[in-house]
Amino acid sequence: QKPEKKEEEKKTAPPPPKTAVKSTDKGGPKTMKKAPLGKAKEKAFAAKKKVVKGRFGTRTRKIRTTVHFRRPQTLKLKRNPKYPSRSAPRSPRFDQYSIIKHPLTTESAMKKIEDNNTLVFIVHKRANKLQIKGAIKKMYNIDAQKVNTLIRP
Repeated sequence: QKPEKKEEEKKTAPPPPKTAVKSTDKGGPKTMKKAPLGKAKEKAFAAKKKVVKGRFGTRTRKIRTTVHFRRPQTLKLKRNPKYPSRSAPRSPRFDQYSIIKHPLTTESAMKKIEDNNTLVFIVHKRANKLQIKGAIKKMYNIDAQKVNTLIRP
């Protein structure tokens, strides 16, 4: 039981007081202790340090290992036009008036109208059958059953 008591005493014993040793060397350079500064003074001190140090610190230079110079990629801004490049939208190439030029009024065409219930028109050279059908519908409000084309000089 006695050894147990000694262990308990060791645990509860306070640590020895810390003692500071003063140096008696008076010939060496004196170092000033910094007094605790206020926040504003700390800021000013940090700013002073930065001003003394300067904007540009030391930097290591990169060693060039190739003889070819590749231009660095620069920032490409998105286009922001002040006005559109085309002031007006393009009109369609074919409207009903440019597709159908005029009806054909020859004797044979008139005979077709009477006998076969067929209309004959002179149309644009590059218009296709669907465009001709649509133009007839728009201009005359007629649903064409079928479109026959004949390219002639």
